[in-house]
Amino acid sequence: MTEHDPPSIHLSVLLSDPSLGLRRVAGPAEDRRIGTVGTTEIEDPTPYLVGGELLLTAGVRLPPDADGIDTYVARVVAAGVAALGFGVAPVHEEVPADLVAACDRHGLPLLRLPPHTPFVAVGRATYAAIAEARNRDLKKVSQAQSALASAAARPDALQAVLTQLTAHTGAWAVLFDGRGNELFRAGRRPPEPVPGLLRDLAVRTTARTATGRAASRPPPPAAAAHHHDGVHLTVHTLPGADGTTTLALGQAAATAALPLVHRQVTGTATVLLSLLTSPRHALNTDSHSVGALVRLMLGATPAEVAPALVPSEHPAHDHWIVVHGRQDPRHRSARAPRGEDPAQLATLGTALGTPYLHIDGPALRALVPCPPGTRPHAPAQAAALGWTLGFSDPSPAADLPRADARAERALQRAIAAEVPAVVHEATAPAVHSLVSPADAREFARARLAALDRAGPPGAAVLLGTLRTWLTFHGSWDRTAAELQVHRNTVRHRMTRVAELLGADLQDPAVRMELWFALEWLSDDDF
Repeated sequence: MTEHDPPSIHLSVLLSDPSLGLRRVAGPAEDRRIGTVGTTEIEDPTPYLVGGELLLTAGVRLPPDADGIDTYVARVVAAGVAALGFGVAPVHEEVPADLVAACDRHGLPLLRLPPHTPFVAVGRATYAAIAEARNRDLKKVSQAQSALASAAARPDALQAVLTQLTAHTGAWAVLFDGRGNELFRAGRRPPEPVPGLLRDLAVRTTARTATGRAASRPPPPAAAAHHHDGVHLTVHTLPGADGTTTLALGQAAATAALPLVHRQVTGTATVLLSLLTSPRHALNTDSHSVGALVRLMLGATPAEVAPALVPSEHPAHDHWIVVHGRQDPRHRSARAPRGEDPAQLATLGTALGTPYLHIDGPALRALVPCPPGTRPHAPAQAAALGWTLGFSDPSPAADLPRADARAERALQRAIAAEVPAVVHEATAPAVHSLVSPADAREFARARLAALDRAGPPGAAVLLGTLRTWLTFHGSWDRTAAELQVHRNTVRHRMTRVAELLGADLQDPAVRMELWFALEWLSDDDF
């Protein structure tokens, strides 16, 4: 799963936890989302806030007068704090009345923490609930993908895919032709004017796509969205069965914003529908690609399905290059379509010479079939769209997981060096060749074993933070930007790493030792 939705839970989850004993004493009754928990005892905590916090305080330095308290609440509301938690005792015997009034006035939920509830318990409960919610989302996506894959293998594949899409998103789903005719549909039809608005959106989107296409080529895919009276309308175009007529997948969901699970399940369905309706797929492998995708999603290994993805007239293409990419946010917001726009899939797929790619926000992953010994290159179109790329060396299908890791390391080096692309060199001389793989891995596991004792956020997150921090030569800001967290979070994690490993991270020799340990570490060691 992509992780561009900040993980969060509803405030009601914490209020319903009997072990915490929280009680709402002021503010609106709306069920806001909590993304993190912070503790503060300073007069103006706003420079250290990122928004979405449950901010906890015992009122040690709470202003003594009503005007000061009002200013305090106004500041944290402006900073985006989702709720304020006030711990009674030992400083205040009860929640101050002026604080209650200010929170009511500014629309900030105020929670009372009883004396027996430590702040750390609230944090633990919050992060445990967030992890549980994320696991539920992952399970939902996995189940939906399996159901969609099975539906794609049915004789009535188009109708079956739409039916499963509706079952797992709750949205009304329709497959339109270029004139707005409903070819297939699933789910409960919403009342007018929603069906008409969705049809008009599909017609406008397909017409706009067809107008901009080259005469000799099928139209590239596009997407559009619209809101009407609490209903979210979306349209995704896909190649028609004749290669020139554009079809469109429309959805009407009774929600103000689409959740992450909905978007990921819809993305899978769109890919399957594109394959099912486009016999002239790139590399002329459509009929095999559908079966390979279905087999892979149902448990086959990459090595088992890879031959079905390669054109029969190119039997030497038994190796693959893995590509990882990251797009500069400035290009996403100003100069280029958003990363999830299907039109960018077509552009990068053509530039890289492969239909096997996935864009998730600012992240790109692709598979390029090639003969052994092929030298990857970064296409000019990718750089123009603001993409930085990392390429693995050509690898057989059985080695794809390791090639995937090499591509990610190449991308991190490209980002650190601020160059358009880096290609992993399989045969480049390195110190790795001086140490046996078994000895190197044993050293890595022993050197980093202490991270197994780490509490939240866990060893995997600490290892990822350590790798990124070392890649950026100890830069807090660049590491925070890459991981999309606050720089203080990076500092906290690295302090924890240093404590667990008993390492001085300011020592260049220690950094080098840890870098080699990370390079030698196997993906399944932690």
